[in-house]
Amino acid sequence: MSTAKLLLIDDDARLTTMVGDYLRAHGFDVDTAGSLAAGRDRLRLGGYDALLLDLMLPDGDGLDMTRELRADARTRRLPLLMLTARGEPMDRILGLEIGADDYLPKPFEPRELLARVKALLRRAAPDMASDDVLRFGRLEIDLGAREARLDGRRCDLTNHQFELLSVLARSPGRVLSRDQIMDALKGHPLEAFDRSIDVHISRIRAVIEDDPKNPKRVLTVRGTGYVFARKQDSDGAATP
Repeated sequence: MSTAKLLLIDDDARLTTMVGDYLRAHGFDVDTAGSLAAGRDRLRLGGYDALLLDLMLPDGDGLDMTRELRADARTRRLPLLMLTARGEPMDRILGLEIGADDYLPKPFEPRELLARVKALLRRAAPDMASDDVLRFGRLEIDLGAREARLDGRRCDLTNHQFELLSVLARSPGRVLSRDQIMDALKGHPLEAFDRSIDVHISRIRAVIEDDPKNPKRVLTVRGTGYVFARKQDSDGAATP
């Protein structure tokens, strides 16, 4: 197996040295950049398997860079772990909503960072054991290719959002609580932060639903969780 290559963008020289050395000691190839401009230069060269991105940088905001990455076809699916010293939950929610796959508040334990990076890469890796395609009318969920297609066009989902959609679609008609979803995501390290699932569901709906405000595929069961509708009635109403 080839060594995973990571890019860490953070202006804290002491932290980048410590984190870089720690991750290298655990088998990763790590490049670092102290600004958005330097990070963009490295990303243009390509070849990275994941990005660790600080929110507050001297020449801009990591949230703006996240938007850029998700708008570019070359980096749209690059696994992205957001690092943040901001304590406000809305900052983390916004980061997830615009395309980050995970977040880690500062200060953090290096072992936790290592676990999250491994989980991020594991979720992004192709599932060679499965070539199944789940079909729900106009929507196809290709488990082997790890992509969803609506009317034959690939849906713009992050790796985590695809995995979340797959968990629901593998059990159509079954209501899954947030705890069950977290368990099914194989230890996804988003802490016990239920709101993050809601954010990702909102993004999934924006991509796969004709009207995200009146969803027909991914339904909310108030006070319980979510369910992927098995089919739609002739009048367009979803049938769990």
